Formats: sequence, C-alpha cells, structure tokens
Amino acid sequence: MILAQVTDTHIRLPGRLAYGRVDTAAALARAVAALNVLHPQPDRVLLTGDLVDFGRADEYAHLKSILSLLRAPYLLLPGNHDERGQLRAAFPEHEYLGTEGFIQYAMALGPLRLVALDTVIPMRGDGELCEWRLAWLDETLAAEPGMPTLVMMHHPPFATGIGHMDKIGLAGSERFAEVIARHPQVERIICGHLHRPIQCRVANTVASTCPAPCHQVALDLRVDAPSAFVLEPPGYQLHHWIEGTGLVTHTAVLGDYEGPYPFYDKDGRLID
Repeated sequence: MILAQVTDTHIRLPGRLAYGRVDTAAALARAVAALNVLHPQPDRVLLTGDLVDFGRADEYAHLKSILSLLRAPYLLLPGNHDERGQLRAAFPEHEYLGTEGFIQYAMALGPLRLVALDTVIPMRGDGELCEWRLAWLDETLAAEPGMPTLVMMHHPPFATGIGHMDKIGLAGSERFAEVIARHPQVERIICGHLHRPIQCRVANTVASTCPAPCHQVALDLRVDAPSAFVLEPPGYQLHHWIEGTGLVTHTAVLGDYEGPYPFYDKDGRLID
C-alpha cells in the first residue's frame, strides 16, 4: 500500500499568481505529472488541505480540472483556506465529504484504516479540535482497535518553532494527544499547513507535515519570525506500508535532475 500526500496546493483563479509570484496551478500540474509516472503507482493520493486560496467556486473548478489528470484516485480534506460548502459543491461525486458540518470520514485502504479529521475554523488561519470533533475521533478509533490507522488533518498537533505559523496553530492539541494515547493502533498522523517536512512525537506515535508542491514556509526558528515564504524545491510525500515494518515515509522533491546513475559497472564492481 502506497499513499501519496500532496498538501497546500493553494489554487487560484486561472492566470492568477499566489502573492503575485507563485503559479500554484502549474506547480500542482507538475506534481500530478510526477505522480503519474511513479512505478508502482500510489494506491491513493491524499490532499491534506488548503486546496485553494480563497474558497471560491472557480478556484475549485480549476483545482478539479488539474486533478482530473491524476491516474490514481484521490481523497480531499479542507484546510484553513478552504470553504466546506464550495468544496462539496465542486466534488459531489466524493460522497465521503458529506453534505453539512465538519468534513470527517473513515475508510479502509487495504491493510490500513484512514481517519480524516477536520481542523478548520471558518474565516481564520488557526485551527481547532473542539470537544465534538475529539469525541468523534475517539469513537471512530475505538471502532477498529486492531487495524493500523493513519490519521490525516490539516493543522499539525504540535508547535514547530516557526513563530508566525505557531500563532495560527491548532487549539485542542493536548486533548488530541490524550485521545491518540488511548489508541495504539495509530501508526502516523499526517498534516499540512506548514509547507515543510517536519516530524514530532505525539503521544505514542509520530506526527508529520509535508512540503508543498509550490512555495515553502521560510525555515526561521525565531519566535518573532516574519510571515514569509521561499521558493525552495517543492515536494510531496509517499507513505509506504510494509508488512512487518509499518509505515515508512519518503519525502520526494519535484523537478528534473540528472540520473539515476549506476553505482556498479557491468561486472558488478563499484565504479572507481
């Protein structure tokens, strides 16, 4: 089982650049092209929020047109830039999105169970896990205690040290960790929001964030770090379930690079 994670695509209206500089649609198209040539193909592509930039219907239509080129099926989750109603209206065939309220769902993906958790507060950059959402998570995890589980959410449940991003972090993280601690089958918690690959222990498991296919948040660990992005190499992640090992995560960089080159010559000797 291979699950690709793509996050924080921030699609704008056709022809519009994010922050006057970043062509997020072209960035997502490059990510789609890279995923389409992977062997083996991902079993699912998980999009962990901030799918568009302003929650507009035309932005979701643009997003959908780009995602239509994906060979692998995909699953959607909102982030703080998304609008639940417009997301549902644009993807009516994705019935797991529901018709109202929070967008939360659980499903089996081969040997893994996926639990998607909504952290969005409408019209705000920070996230929250209220008592209702935490209770839903607790009950959902309790329903399948013997199945290895991947929890996906937009806001990470830990502080990152990047000051301006921690100011729009996740309320309810401590209670979330208490819930996760009761369910040792949780293999990993995968998140977006940070536009960087970051890992942290949460309860008895590991939580991680994924780089974006477009711009990355500047790696600035000052408490008063200014809100800024950089055009570092974009990327995505592959979460590979290996029997007897568990979930192994690879961070991939998007772009064209030389190689692959062999280590050994035709006689099996290390090339000198």
